[in-house]
Amino acid sequence: MKYLITGGCGFVGSNLAAEILKRGEELFIMDNLFRYGSAQNLEWLKTQGAFKYYPSDIRNFNDVETVIKEVKPDVIFHLAGQVAMTTSLANPRLDFEINVLGGNNLLECTRKYAPEAIITYSSSNKVYGDFDWIDFEETETRYKAKGFDNGFDEKLPLDFQSPYGCSKGATDQYMLDYAKMFGLRTVVFRHSSIFGGRQFSTTDQGWVGWFVKQALDIKNNKATEPFTISGSGKQVRDILFADDLISCYFSAIGNIATTAGKAYNIGGGMENSLSLLELFQMLEREQNIKMVYKQLPWRQSDQKVFVADIAKATRDFNWIPQISSLEGVRKMIGWVNSSV
Repeated sequence: MKYLITGGCGFVGSNLAAEILKRGEELFIMDNLFRYGSAQNLEWLKTQGAFKYYPSDIRNFNDVETVIKEVKPDVIFHLAGQVAMTTSLANPRLDFEINVLGGNNLLECTRKYAPEAIITYSSSNKVYGDFDWIDFEETETRYKAKGFDNGFDEKLPLDFQSPYGCSKGATDQYMLDYAKMFGLRTVVFRHSSIFGGRQFSTTDQGWVGWFVKQALDIKNNKATEPFTISGSGKQVRDILFADDLISCYFSAIGNIATTAGKAYNIGGGMENSLSLLELFQMLEREQNIKMVYKQLPWRQSDQKVFVADIAKATRDFNWIPQISSLEGVRKMIGWVNSSV
């Protein structure tokens, strides 16, 4: 099997790449190393096995065409993307070019040169909008979405808001439409919060890793002032460790007769949901520290709650997460410790 990963030097991409190398399959990586940490991940991957690397840009049709024509992959993991809401608001044109134009470049080149390939697309919970129509209950540590005790399933109406929501949502829908119109074998994953090793978290993306780093700075007396959070800290996401995401991807492509042309909400589920405040409590217990922070205003277009109802994924390709939120956070502490 020939596997191509766009954005293969990113967090999820490098984890997937390592798994493909472990399985002894043929690997091709396309990444322009734009994102912080991707150059380090490329060097790390070179220690894991042999693969062909293309320093190509998903925005450039000729770049994408060259790769697809040459490789003719069996499976494409499309992970190249602009992943930060804040960046999309600061530079909506860049967000559009990477997420929408880049996604269409990949679909068109696959349609022309590798029409039998399986394509998985890393979409986002932001395709569902800000949930301003949902009633929320506020508790001491979190918000709860009334009427959604098991989280949100795929029947939720799409509601693109913010440049990021529009760009991820556009390619989400293009992926599904190319399955209907052209018979491409596409699968869309609408992700909640993914975290794990090889993730170089920033204030804009990778919140679990970012706050783990703040906790370790406090533990090691490196924190010179309180860190900041946006909003009340009661925002809730279900968190999913990278190893579980990889098993999700491979299970889905292994059941492509069922999964082709479908979208799945993917996350840790309600039992692995955490608010920021609850993550802080967990880190305080684990590290025997006090998380001292300052509150900033809410970020624009921030969801109070997103928890994926993963019943459809379980039904269609027998997938459920294996790593609990606590075990995952402990693994993340180990990764951050080893990377500083």
